Amino acid sequence: MYRFTLQPRWILSHLFVVVIVAACVTAGLWQLERLEQRRDRNALLEARADLPTEPIADVITPDATPAEADAVTYRRVEATGTYSLADDVLVANRSNGGAPGYWVLTPLVTDEGWAVLVNRGWIPLGVGDDPDARAARAAPPTGRVTVAGLLSPSQVRGSPGPVDEVTGRIERLARVDVGAVEAQTRLDLVADWLALEAQAPPVGDLPLPVAPPDRDEGPHLSYAIQWAFFGSLAIGGYALILRRVARDKAREAEGRPRAPSGSRLVPVDD
Repeated sequence: MYRFTLQPRWILSHLFVVVIVAACVTAGLWQLERLEQRRDRNALLEARADLPTEPIADVITPDATPAEADAVTYRRVEATGTYSLADDVLVANRSNGGAPGYWVLTPLVTDEGWAVLVNRGWIPLGVGDDPDARAARAAPPTGRVTVAGLLSPSQVRGSPGPVDEVTGRIERLARVDVGAVEAQTRLDLVADWLALEAQAPPVGDLPLPVAPPDRDEGPHLSYAIQWAFFGSLAIGGYALILRRVARDKAREAEGRPRAPSGSRLVPVDD
């Protein structure tokens, strides 16, 4: 009955279904991997939430290795220094309450002589697009300031993801890329950036503080289930197609008419 499945055109259809199923399996496993990463991050946030705020120099310095920087991610630190306003950078496509805008990144040169990149918060599109408006409403305090916040890892481009410029003075980034900011300044930045939570002197109405990281697990588990369903649907649907074609070919071989689509042949007495 199923000898027809060895024909070239059917072999191509088999391969097509295999590719679809493989893609579904790959996507589902990737979502499960993202889920585990999210759970690990949440556990790290939970474990370090109650640790005391410490001076940044006691937690991380520019000489820290990648492993040492990872070991202090999501620690709360405090730093004192002066903002380097000339090295301001915006991070595009950041929303707040559904409104589009930017994050404002400004290096803080500490008393130790090196710097930490501070995410000072969110500003709306109109302010971010107008340098004069940004200077009037979202400029950092002049002189010495003391900031406190959460250390966060430098962000990297996903796949797919927007690509940042690599030449010239970069004024807008697609993500908080500490290395990209350091490359266009003469500053020695620590590997992590600081999400500002408190500042003395305090900020004005802008920028608005960035919300702390969510601790939910996100949609990854539901997405993985959906991909598993799609893969099962492809296998089950294709099996039904093969069964229907085999049955029709068997009817033709026996000289009986092919069953109409969506109906069954019912024998009738003469």
